[in-house]
Amino acid sequence: MIKTILFDVDGVLLSEEHYFDASALTVWELLISNKYLAMAPEKFRTDFNEAEIKAIRETVFGKNDEVLKLMKSRGLNANWDMIYLSFGHQLIHLLSQIKDSENEKISNWLKEPITREVLVEMGRVLDNYSVKTDFQLFVIDFEHSTETKQELFDYLNQLVEEKLGVKTTIFSGIGALWSVCEHTSQEWYVGDENVLKSTGRPSVQLGKKGFLANETTLAAKEDIDLLFTFLNEAGVKIGIGTGRPELETNLPFHHLDWLKHFNINHIVTADDVLRAEKQLDERRSLSKPDPFTYILGLKGRETSVETCLRTPLPIENGVEVLVVGDSLADLLAARQMGCQFAAVLTGLSGKAARSDFEKHEADYILDSVLDVRGIVERN
Repeated sequence: MIKTILFDVDGVLLSEEHYFDASALTVWELLISNKYLAMAPEKFRTDFNEAEIKAIRETVFGKNDEVLKLMKSRGLNANWDMIYLSFGHQLIHLLSQIKDSENEKISNWLKEPITREVLVEMGRVLDNYSVKTDFQLFVIDFEHSTETKQELFDYLNQLVEEKLGVKTTIFSGIGALWSVCEHTSQEWYVGDENVLKSTGRPSVQLGKKGFLANETTLAAKEDIDLLFTFLNEAGVKIGIGTGRPELETNLPFHHLDWLKHFNINHIVTADDVLRAEKQLDERRSLSKPDPFTYILGLKGRETSVETCLRTPLPIENGVEVLVVGDSLADLLAARQMGCQFAAVLTGLSGKAARSDFEKHEADYILDSVLDVRGIVERN
């Protein structure tokens, strides 16, 4: 009998399309804006229309989102990680085009944290050469690798050695460059009005309205509301385990009138994960597919990080917990916990993801989150 259901948000309850748009715009800005590499500052704006955003996304991630799909298939789930991996790879490619002339500078850059100021310095040097981006190279460089999840960051270090002849660990873990990517993406998603509240830092580039006010639900909001009502009345505890930050979770849920169904103590977001990571003696990622997000969602946000990390896996009575997600990262987290997993085919790959979920033996494969009701009724 299912007693607890933990929902992912993006690709399950809310569309993640705007997140992917913001991710592409972030990589684009880091490459062309004079606040960063300044490869084409005359092309940088903050008021792109839908057609222009679509074109930028197709340029950065491929016409059919091949780059995003490859990262998702390797268990990478957080948009910030995807941005970091994509931009980090493109940065390595750009530096490889000047390595013969600027070997010493490159070696020095890759020994210290890559801050925004370092990116600006790199941009000044790159401006002296005729270098070009090549977004198609991502799939070529990564499709033959075997790395998954956070190991993909380590693979960037391997590419540095292969392409630049420099040994480094600069791309491993969550460092200065990752933080630059994260903050820039937040500017695009939440806009000038909310970025300080979201990140604790002001905008580097002003003029962004944000996507936060234009959330799209993956079923009628009233129908999802009825699903939550049914689960509460059936005595099923519900919670959230999402890679979204807190503001980007609670504000849409408030606007949609969904917050009333949840105990806020069981809504776990990326902010909770980042706070937990800062408490570790050695920085490492606790984002999905690490089960930490869902363990904290199950136990409650007031639970200590140490208690969550020491929780024996698989958890006791894991069969009574259902995780509902749209990605391999969600499935892997649920598997480690010993929980049941329902895959919803409303994520990036849509119904094409069915074969992957079948291969990984998801307990349930659903066309819509609304089908969760049937699982509970049958149990």
